[in-house]
Amino acid sequence: MSTPYIGEIRMFAGNFAPAGWAFCDGSLVPISENDTLFTLLGTTYGGDGVNTFALPDLRGRSPLHVGRGTRSTTTYVLGETGGVETVTLSTPQIPQHTHRPQASVAAATGTSPAGAVWAASTAPAFVAPSVTPSATLAADAVGPAGGSQPHENRHPVLAVSFIISLFGLYPQQD
Repeated sequence: MSTPYIGEIRMFAGNFAPAGWAFCDGSLVPISENDTLFTLLGTTYGGDGVNTFALPDLRGRSPLHVGRGTRSTTTYVLGETGGVETVTLSTPQIPQHTHRPQASVAAATGTSPAGAVWAASTAPAFVAPSVTPSATLAADAVGPAGGSQPHENRHPVLAVSFIISLFGLYPQQD
């Protein structure tokens, strides 16, 4: 393995940070013990800048390159976070669609709505799908559904550790 740059971040499949590395977990570290790394990170990720500075916190986050993406109008600066843990869809975000509930004047023959239409009687309430629906119900026959509850907003993930090098080569600028 080549010598890392100080401040280099790597993914690591182990359950510990190797010697000379630390987890990217937002920990506050003393400047006095990590002054070279502090010259690179400063207080970008937190800390008071006098006694401590923070390591990047990649727990529950996906890394994103700084700047503006090719299909985005948002510009991200180093250390900036974005996104939300959960989202709640509003009516304009739901694809346009129509509900066409159908019913038949035929007598009901079953109790399962699967593959059936509403029937004329109340119990059993459905008629086999072989019966042609004889009426389309009014648009308000189907009421609002759902509870406007937030849901998780996360793509599929695999948990690994992100570690940052506390030692190594000091990166030179071009």
